[in-house]
Amino acid sequence: MDTKLIALPERAMELVEKWGGQAMDLVPRADKWLETSAKIGVLKSGSKVAMKFVRRNPVLVAATVAGAGALWFIARKKAKQARNGDGRDAIEGSARRIEAKRPARKTTRSPAARKTTRTRARTQAPTAES
Repeated sequence: MDTKLIALPERAMELVEKWGGQAMDLVPRADKWLETSAKIGVLKSGSKVAMKFVRRNPVLVAATVAGAGALWFIARKKAKQARNGDGRDAIEGSARRIEAKRPARKTTRSPAARKTTRTRARTQAPTAES
């Protein structure tokens, strides 16, 4: 019986080393599980907040989505232009500058027409009879 009592702490140490080593092997996986579960929790709570916002402000969300789509379209178009060339390269050839000349002013009204409207306005002045 004395040998069993002496061997008990040794046996306990062997079991602790065995199970401790295996537990240490599991720790990195547990760390990944904890990290993943934290990410899932954040995603779940974030989605709840987002859904409340969408329910309260549907027009704002629609405008944001439309704006993002427009920005994506413009960026895609610019990338395509950059791939194919801007189209802003100089055109080879020759050119001649022509000075612009203003044509003589043509008046549609005659001076007599202007005078008649002025006199008509003067003749319609209020009189003492009315």
